[in-house]
Amino acid sequence: MNELSERRFRRFGIFTIASVFFLILVGGLVRSTGSGMGCPDWPKCFGQWIPPTDISELPLDYKEKFSVQGHAIADFDVFKTWVEYVNRLIGVLTGLFIFLTLFFAIPYLKKDKTVFWLSFLAFILVGFQGWIGAKVVSSNLAHWMVTIHMLVALVIVALLIYTITRSQDFKLNQLTFEPTIKPLLVLLILISMIQTIAGTQVREAIDIIAIQTGENQRINWIDILMNQQTPLSEELAGYRLTFMFHRTFSLISLVFTIMMVVKIRKVFERNSIIYKSALAILLLIAIQIFSGKVLDTLGMPRYVQSLHLFVGSLISGGYLYITIMLFTKTTIYKTEAK
Repeated sequence: MNELSERRFRRFGIFTIASVFFLILVGGLVRSTGSGMGCPDWPKCFGQWIPPTDISELPLDYKEKFSVQGHAIADFDVFKTWVEYVNRLIGVLTGLFIFLTLFFAIPYLKKDKTVFWLSFLAFILVGFQGWIGAKVVSSNLAHWMVTIHMLVALVIVALLIYTITRSQDFKLNQLTFEPTIKPLLVLLILISMIQTIAGTQVREAIDIIAIQTGENQRINWIDILMNQQTPLSEELAGYRLTFMFHRTFSLISLVFTIMMVVKIRKVFERNSIIYKSALAILLLIAIQIFSGKVLDTLGMPRYVQSLHLFVGSLISGGYLYITIMLFTKTTIYKTEAK
């Protein structure tokens, strides 16, 4: 296997990881704008490969013709239709990128078969993700299906990050041994997973409230969630506790991340990629907490919802990247503390 093949695989793999994160961002935009049913059928959109731009392009009985689970769909909205359609196009392109990543991984069958087979698994999961996407539409955006759709995307990102990192032949110089960093990182990954699941549960609660009250009550959604005297109180009881947990746990995540940054600074140079990555995660957590506060106090702005989800996925990826690097790429070259 030559150096050119390795460099091509890594560069394209990094590009593919970025495309998956971008897809997560667009997916968050689809959900926050209520565009999930902008195309009521799959893989076509209103029976067309290129969706309509005006209601005049649809049959008079389009609501019944494209009904989902026997229920007529909402009025045609060109913005929501094209937001969902663009999301699908980006999903197809991401699938193509992952296929090409698999193709470029073929030379690793001779050097490191694990790299190839992990790339293959990521490709299989993309196909599964496409099937889940179809089920999300046919289930009329069932909350649990949307959650699975999001979690599978994060699994694909995790696989790609590990695969690309594993393929790199280098070692990071660690100044001294710090036995608590690795367990702390594993704990942070666990916290991140819990936060992601809790966040999807909160989003499900918001979806329930949105359906019941409508967009014109967006400013009151959080108050409705926390109010125990509304008609939705019993249905939202479990979600209410999850929301409080999710909000509190973000501060716990911040504290442990600060601990991680301090420990990493003690054993890595200031210009180390590990230290820079840790600082980036700390910045992302600050953005995440700030965006959560904006959602809480300013009536759930749509685009902040998308940002909140996107930043959360970046944080998870960052923890995973540092963990992989510390477990597989570090070597101690000094015994004394700095």
